[in-house]
Amino acid sequence: MSSSVNKVPSIVESLTSLIGINSISSVLPQYDQSNLAVIDTLAGWFESLGFAIEVLPIAGAPGKANLLATLGKGDGGLVLSGHTDTVPCNPELWRSDPFVLTERDNRYYGLGTCDMKGFFSMILEAVQVFRAADFKQPLMVLATADEESSMVGARALARQGNLKGRYAVIGEPTSLRPIRMHKGIIMETVRLTGKAGHSSNPDLGINSIDAMHDVIGELKNIRRDLSAQYHNAHFAVSTPTLNLGCIHGGDNPNRICGSCELAFDLRALPGMSNDDLREEIRRRLSPIAAQNQVQFELETLFPGIEPFSTSEQSPLVQAAERLTGYRSEAVAFATEAPFLQELGFETIVMGPGSIDQAHQVDEFLAFDQIDPCVSLLRSLIRQFCVDAADARD
Repeated sequence: MSSSVNKVPSIVESLTSLIGINSISSVLPQYDQSNLAVIDTLAGWFESLGFAIEVLPIAGAPGKANLLATLGKGDGGLVLSGHTDTVPCNPELWRSDPFVLTERDNRYYGLGTCDMKGFFSMILEAVQVFRAADFKQPLMVLATADEESSMVGARALARQGNLKGRYAVIGEPTSLRPIRMHKGIIMETVRLTGKAGHSSNPDLGINSIDAMHDVIGELKNIRRDLSAQYHNAHFAVSTPTLNLGCIHGGDNPNRICGSCELAFDLRALPGMSNDDLREEIRRRLSPIAAQNQVQFELETLFPGIEPFSTSEQSPLVQAAERLTGYRSEAVAFATEAPFLQELGFETIVMGPGSIDQAHQVDEFLAFDQIDPCVSLLRSLIRQFCVDAADARD
């Protein structure tokens, strides 16, 4: 690109810097950290390579921002996207400091090595063989905030709606296998309120645990009905799932239970709607609550993530399959892909490292993922940004 390439660190140097920055995101304030140091570090590196830099603060989220770095112009092009945050960790359980990149057993250990700061290091390495003048369509590098907790960064981008392009690769760890589908997720709480009283006379109160028994039965019926109605053979678990996760109610054995709460999650297949599912659950549970004479609330614990699917005929899917030698797959875990798809991008999930290492003690990135990833990224950049004028019709 230019002599400014000398300012850009090697893969190991950049990964060392990124791992050394605590950018944990968490719903618990005592663990939650700003991601601005990661954003500023990435912005400096990409700016030295000639990228136009936009740091996008997130309204209502102090200390959080997204980064958009763009090289080239046009209405098509390619987005390489990753999140800047990590999950919390237990340093006392690690063999080495999670915030110090450690080489051992042909692996790099550290919090975020595979999930997913390592992806940014490989993008930096991949782009250095190109000159800015080579680009017929833009290359955009997107770094988001708080994917691990609320996905507030991706949600903000989708609301703003001003990110334009055609193709997007999200570099979550997939062992460099292309993923074109994943399930969605909602997490809900059913809250029933009856009337407490002395257990010696059931007529003195309204037992919310008794009512919750009937609610649980209907949720199991909903699970059965969804499983019978929806099926997708691309998934290892080919039907929607509904998990009854935790339940709390009452305060003493000799007291009628005045209130009870049940939290559950539901993971929908592509083609299903989270809003429709919530409405169906509400429609089927409300009469049960009325029959039991309890107050009924259905509370959404977080906004949810929609199911995601990209056509196997997409040029991006076909390119990824050709370059990797793997057929595209489907996974049960959720990503930021639906938000980029909402912006109009044909999207896949594909990145270095194994999902089995994500969120684990002694998280690592294997050496044998690095060179293939860099090569793959260069091939995608060449196809969608350099070789073809990929403007929208």
